[in-house]
Amino acid sequence: MAVHDASPEPGTPEHRSMAAARAAQAGAAVALEGFRTEIPVETKGGKTDVVTQADRDAQRAVIEVLREWYPEDPVVGEEDDERKTVPAEGPAWIIDPIDGTSNFVRGMRTFGTAVAAVMDGEPVGSAVVLPALGDTYRASPSGVTRNGDPISVSERTDPETCAVCPTIWWDFDERDQYARAARAIVERFGDLRRFGCAQAVLSNVAEGALDGVLTNVRANPWDSVAGVHLVRSAGGTVTDLEGNPWRYDSTGLVVSNGEIHEDVLAAAQAIDG
Repeated sequence: MAVHDASPEPGTPEHRSMAAARAAQAGAAVALEGFRTEIPVETKGGKTDVVTQADRDAQRAVIEVLREWYPEDPVVGEEDDERKTVPAEGPAWIIDPIDGTSNFVRGMRTFGTAVAAVMDGEPVGSAVVLPALGDTYRASPSGVTRNGDPISVSERTDPETCAVCPTIWWDFDERDQYARAARAIVERFGDLRRFGCAQAVLSNVAEGALDGVLTNVRANPWDSVAGVHLVRSAGGTVTDLEGNPWRYDSTGLVVSNGEIHEDVLAAAQAIDG
């Protein structure tokens, strides 16, 4: 059954969740316009860290919507001159205009726009839109949905039936960690998946398609907060490498359906040897 937006009071988590969804949809529409076109590709921090004008245009579209709804709130964004740190107090927005840009420039459909509303550093609403796949995920006080339909994490309890994904990026001088992450997964779980878009795989855990996601590195907030909120709202568990509740500044990102969390945590801890 589809969930229809009412008219929540401005400033409430429900209203902020609605704003996040509208902003993510606006950014995703811009990204989709540039998909599979002859768009120039630039590099930022390394050979695989790519950016396009579509990233910048999509970020502007997201911010335009947020400014209509909450003109004074700070925005944390991946591209251009937006701030890069999450304020510890008060409201803020965390956005990734195109998460999975490497997929985007290769013509692969797994990329999306993510927007999270946070209050005092904690998410209160979020949305991830994967436009080429036709999927919109939203977490609000009313629940978590995909395309308006309620979703939840999987109920799998046997690790050997589970699929787990290593996420974020290990640079070329850290490929030993990448290899240990893969080994830790294939030795414990039924299979490994890798999609190149952190917000997409977090959404997959929220809907029960994946059972776990892990990394030992610190994830940028724009790569993680929106999807983490989806998972938690859908009944999953998200911790740091020590097993403590995950925050935007945590080291490690360990995500599961809750049933197999100790196994996913053990795999994540094995990455550092």
